[in-house]
Amino acid sequence: MTDIRTDEYAKSLSRLIQIETVSTFNQTDKTKFYDFHNALREMFPELFEVCTFENFDGSFLMRWKGKTNKEPVMLMNHHDVVEATGNWTHLPFGGEIAEGKLWGRGTLDTKGGLWAMMQAAEELAKDGFIPERDIYFLSACTEECAGEGADTISRELEKRGLRFHLILDEGGYILEEPIAGAKGKFAVIGLGEKGCADLKFIARSKGGHASIPPKNSPLVRLGKFMAAVEKKNLFETKMAPIIHATFDSLAGSMNGPLKFVLKNSKIFKPLLINVMPMVSGAAGAMLRTTVAFTMASGSEGTNVLPQEAWVIANMRYSHHQGGKSSIEAIRKLAEKFDIETVVLDPGVDSPISSHESDAYKLIDKAVSNVFKDVKTTPYIMTAASDSRFMWRLSENCLRFAPFSITDEQLESVHGIDENVDLSCLAPAVDFYRYIITNA
Repeated sequence: MTDIRTDEYAKSLSRLIQIETVSTFNQTDKTKFYDFHNALREMFPELFEVCTFENFDGSFLMRWKGKTNKEPVMLMNHHDVVEATGNWTHLPFGGEIAEGKLWGRGTLDTKGGLWAMMQAAEELAKDGFIPERDIYFLSACTEECAGEGADTISRELEKRGLRFHLILDEGGYILEEPIAGAKGKFAVIGLGEKGCADLKFIARSKGGHASIPPKNSPLVRLGKFMAAVEKKNLFETKMAPIIHATFDSLAGSMNGPLKFVLKNSKIFKPLLINVMPMVSGAAGAMLRTTVAFTMASGSEGTNVLPQEAWVIANMRYSHHQGGKSSIEAIRKLAEKFDIETVVLDPGVDSPISSHESDAYKLIDKAVSNVFKDVKTTPYIMTAASDSRFMWRLSENCLRFAPFSITDEQLESVHGIDENVDLSCLAPAVDFYRYIITNA
């Protein structure tokens, strides 16, 4: 039975992968997203029969009415994807099934999750099931750029006065040994995410000919500034309570001195603050605001000094310091190099949900019911998701995708050869079935 399900599921998800839905900033033509919506209607007719459907300029919201007026549940996964450049082993939009995997852009991020939650609901609707609470399905076509779709929908639902018992979006996966020494598989559940801001730093001069270079030209000042950002400890380093909870949940699967240290992370906090960045970049990023310089521009001539040069940085700011304080810290440093700071996007501050809530316990039960010998652990996401806009609607915004993946598959997200194991498809559907039937 499982093999039959796996074969059917793989072919179904493959169809969605074959629809190219790359999103870009200021995209006006949404035809391909509407083509994607039409494919969903054909693939999940029973679900569309029992749900209302609202279009928000390519993003959509569906509502499956339940038996009671209890706070509803929202399941989210976006259907836009990032571009697929580079040399892929399998065509990025071919939806090829080979080597026990389904290959293509979106298999993990996040058409796979969208397909799984709708497939689960389709099967339940076909069986005549009616949920206890209203179930909402939200899928945006702008997650990979500005996040406008989810932002608009959350504001509209706020106007309607809706509050949600649980909102579940993309986030962590099921990982083997998520940190060194933590033996076994863990479902990594995101309770929140760092804020994401975009900043532009501009250095100006009178320009001139490159044959008479002045001291501290715009590009030189920008270079010194970027080097200073990497060298200086600009941002506050702190271990938030959620990090202690993460360590506590992982410590039980460890041995030796590290187990004792993580089990008593509050006592060993000064040590861990110094050691964590050495263990991994991801671990260090959970402790403080980070900045990555991503774009740059100078003059258009090889022998021309620029009158204006700039770099753009992507900032992921911590909850304990926040966006305003983090931006102010780097702005003060930029001033020392006679560089102007322009905030292109200030980001969104969203709170951290509780790992002791009934909503989190539901996810925990779903994992233990479907994935044997898999434990859950809470964490803070360093990446951004559409759920950052959902703080308006719920205290319980959780981030988890029910797929067991390898480190290589994790690296393929936004990279080359994104893929999902076929063996993951049926359990992912079962996970969402549990959520819908037990909410």
